[in-house]
Amino acid sequence: MAEDRGGKRILGAHWAFAAFFFGVAGYYLVTLLTSAAFNRHVGDDDPVEAYAGPLLLLAFLPNLVLGLGPAIASLRYGSGLERDFGLRVRGRDLRIGLACGLLALVVGFVLNAAEIAVFGGDEVSDSPLTDLPDVSGGSTLWLVTTALVLVIAVPLTEELLLRGVLWNALLHYKIPPWVVLVLTSLMFALLHGETTRTIALFGQGLVLGLARQYSGRTSASVLAHAANNLPPAVLLFTGH
Repeated sequence: MAEDRGGKRILGAHWAFAAFFFGVAGYYLVTLLTSAAFNRHVGDDDPVEAYAGPLLLLAFLPNLVLGLGPAIASLRYGSGLERDFGLRVRGRDLRIGLACGLLALVVGFVLNAAEIAVFGGDEVSDSPLTDLPDVSGGSTLWLVTTALVLVIAVPLTEELLLRGVLWNALLHYKIPPWVVLVLTSLMFALLHGETTRTIALFGQGLVLGLARQYSGRTSASVLAHAANNLPPAVLLFTGH
């Protein structure tokens, strides 16, 4: 993958670095606006089931915004999505992505189990996905939509932000590759906002980052992320 070394700047920063901050800012802004809009129209006595579909979509809307900054900035200031990120999947990307996705699942399971053993099950929060079947209103359509978002949209947007523009920006500023791997993994963990699962998320982030590092392409980390999200997406239909 040919990385942008032209150094085009937005507000004085390399375009990829600026795109990362705009993406994160957009994420929190949309989170605030959607939360305010939902709380304004849904009273304490209103049944959640009546808003099941919109509630699920609102839950993921901020996440989808994460990929807009990187995509727009790449098209406007960079060399395009393929040259900047290598989004066209190749055979090597597929092999590395699937292998790292499987490893990320194992790492997440082991680290979560270790945290539960140390702190107890009451102190370690469940994944936010656990409650999604309960707020789906029993609609298979909404669960299918949610599963597709989890396996396709979420990996793409998060990877464009973290293993895409942030990764490229840090390399542009000559940050050592192993530091880039650690920093992007830390951001991956913090972005999820699940304090008690930070260690497990950080470990999974390291594995997803290895897919990017070994392949040199963001498509491999997108595939790894998708593979990591596939089992939880399937479990949505079991109600567990």
